[in-house]
Amino acid sequence: MEQPGWLKRNQSALSQAAGWCAFASSAAILIGIAPSQILLGASLAALLLSREKLRLPPIRLPLGLFLLGTLIAVALSTDPLAGFPQVKKIYVFSQLLVAFTLLRGMKVARWLVVTWAACGAASALLGVFQFAWKFYTIYENGKDYYSEYVVRRITGFMSHWYTFSVEEMLVLLMLGSFLLFSPAARRHIWWWSGLGMAMGLGIVLAETRAVWIATLVGAVYLLWCWRPRAALAIPVIVGIGLLVAPASMRERAFSIVHPTVNDSNQFRFILMRTGWQMIKAHPWFGLGPEMPRIRFMEFLPKDVPLPLPAGSTIHLHNVYLEYAAERGIPVLIVFLWLIGKILWDFGRGVRALPPGRDDRRFLLHGGIAVMLSLLVEGMADVNFGDSEDLTIFLVVVALGYNALSKDAAAESPAWFRRVPELPGWSADSP
Repeated sequence: MEQPGWLKRNQSALSQAAGWCAFASSAAILIGIAPSQILLGASLAALLLSREKLRLPPIRLPLGLFLLGTLIAVALSTDPLAGFPQVKKIYVFSQLLVAFTLLRGMKVARWLVVTWAACGAASALLGVFQFAWKFYTIYENGKDYYSEYVVRRITGFMSHWYTFSVEEMLVLLMLGSFLLFSPAARRHIWWWSGLGMAMGLGIVLAETRAVWIATLVGAVYLLWCWRPRAALAIPVIVGIGLLVAPASMRERAFSIVHPTVNDSNQFRFILMRTGWQMIKAHPWFGLGPEMPRIRFMEFLPKDVPLPLPAGSTIHLHNVYLEYAAERGIPVLIVFLWLIGKILWDFGRGVRALPPGRDDRRFLLHGGIAVMLSLLVEGMADVNFGDSEDLTIFLVVVALGYNALSKDAAAESPAWFRRVPELPGWSADSP
């Protein structure tokens, strides 16, 4: 069918609108999920109308099988309607399509990462003000800081401290990779470092222990790839930090291995045992998305005393247990295949690069650090089930695979050409 004349005349404008909406959607996720997903919808609509060729990275098979497995688990669930939120979440995966199709070129990637950093630093600074107010309120009312703050922590622009913490971690690792490996970070390094320190402070004050550990894992990876000896300084820095930290923060850190009565460690062990009962009962297709929280008491081990310790049963607080219990062991295997393929492709791409600073190196190392941190943090959280964290992950994957493409060093897309370069960018960089 021949295209309408108005569509032919406006395809260039539609392609430009799709590109800017894709960039804005990817950046706005640090501000809130609603503006990001509205912009994602606008980008998708403009992209489809522009008739630009759609592109997906070479992870179609595991990604398609993961989404198909999710739909099968929903269909076989005892309450398919309960799993509808996970069906709707498939829309979020279209972020990979628009980002890989439209956010091409190193110039776009550089600007997106520093935009993330600016938004992340602003969210962290808001969190600092939230912390100051909470701290004042707790002590003004004569209450125990630890027990009061641990259930009402800082959130920045987000609605929950866990989402805030993971977002800050992912952006901080991408900024760290930019600082260590991008030619554009040679100058104005104190400006970029200031953004990183603001986000680091936000992560510390949020007191999310799994994110602390996962951030250290990602940081060790980046420093080891940059200067192996530099990675050896991290334990020293952590030790000094614990010595000078307030007693309440040291208590939070030590509770990782020596939990107090106010901690969730005991409850997480109960979640793990309950999730295992679900997996044994339904190993192939799971209970269905969202069903572990609905049928939690049905699978609670008989020897667990009631009432349960303080904690939330909204999910199993472990992405591997959650996927296996919800969707079956085959879907979990496909998920691990998906992540493993991305890590393999990025690692192989880094090894093929010539020595020296290179924007492709910063995107690939940053992508690996992001995935390693998510894999570690996923042992205490269903992070890939959070739309905000999933969006950043998908964009990072798209940027990394675009860096692997043969035209990675090509000129920026037409819609982005009028944007000036970052200050200090080296012209000999791709």
